[in-house]
Amino acid sequence: MTTRALFRDDAYLTQCDATITAMDEQGIHLDQTVFYPLGGGQAGDAGTLTLADGTRLVIADTRKAKFEGATPDDAVHVPAPDQDALLARFQPGARVTAAIDWERRYRHMRLHTASHLICAVLPYPVDGCSITSEYARLDLATVEPIEREMIEKRLAELVGGAHGVSTQWITDEEMEQRPDLVRTMSVKPPMGLGRVRLLRIENVDLQPCGGTHVRNTQEIGALRVAKLEKKSARTRRIVLEFA
Repeated sequence: MTTRALFRDDAYLTQCDATITAMDEQGIHLDQTVFYPLGGGQAGDAGTLTLADGTRLVIADTRKAKFEGATPDDAVHVPAPDQDALLARFQPGARVTAAIDWERRYRHMRLHTASHLICAVLPYPVDGCSITSEYARLDLATVEPIEREMIEKRLAELVGGAHGVSTQWITDEEMEQRPDLVRTMSVKPPMGLGRVRLLRIENVDLQPCGGTHVRNTQEIGALRVAKLEKKSARTRRIVLEFA
């Protein structure tokens, strides 16, 4: 049931043709997909699976598949609760067109890239994060005070700087030798496939990340700090929203 994760190489793909490889209590497994599964703090994609006859199944969420030998790329597509009547028409071996909710995904991409900019503005370990279509939340391990105006000013500069965003791959062994690249305390680098993907923002940031991102920081658009609070004695929480 191994899934080829097309979004790893091109986050701008909105749809693909695929074959259903299995259906179980988790959901629908495909041989390849453009759907990003929940992970690394980023929400899973929603969208549709459409048969050749036009029958369309609404997918409400995408999760990492759980089975013996599963890899970080193996995804399961979770139908919306009101789609049960259609499931009988979706069987292993059937060809489908898998299409994501692009508007929702693109917001994920913009906010996820913005969270990397926060790591550049505030170089503290990340002790938790959540990327949705409405906000990006980061918990930073620091006791230092953080100024809202400074964050918004620096983010605006980095977004307006039109820095290129790209990915590169290193081996698991190389990753183990570069612990300095890891910024997150609660999320481990996406290892297990023999190689790890790094997200590079030109002249700004470099760290392992398996999520989806825009190609240039200018695509992020205007941001504002919606919330800045002391989450615990050693943690500060920042919530970003589109301005």
